[in-house]
Amino acid sequence: MKTSSKVIVIILVVIGVGIFGYTQYASASQIGVTVTQSELLEENEYGSTYNVELQFENPSLLALTAGDSTFFVLADNQTVGQGELEPFVLPPLGSSMAKGTYQTEPESSYNDDATLKISGSTKYDMLFTTIEIPFVLYPDKEQIREFIDDS
Repeated sequence: MKTSSKVIVIILVVIGVGIFGYTQYASASQIGVTVTQSELLEENEYGSTYNVELQFENPSLLALTAGDSTFFVLADNQTVGQGELEPFVLPPLGSSMAKGTYQTEPESSYNDDATLKISGSTKYDMLFTTIEIPFVLYPDKEQIREFIDDS
């Protein structure tokens, strides 16, 4: 095989791997999140503490190991509380439950017409790098009641 043919094959392989990597990164940035469980642990003058469980759906072909995950709960763009999730593994084309805790702010409140959103980011360890992918969840009225029932 000539040297020029070898170079062309190597370039095509590199381009193919790059395209595959980019498409999987784009798919991974579309990870879905839903609230599956929320349980009040403690209520005091500093706010309320909850156990929470979120389900993540992975649309990519990459297995993702999640490290640090933090999230904020906002009602009409005002912070109602914040939380952290334990590390978890998200299988390719699969789902995984992530458990954590959530702390409301003292005297936080919102009205029933408020737009509530859960916004955060998760750091995923990949082969040679770590990527941080944001997530946003706009819960329905039932999930809002389950997630924050003391406001």
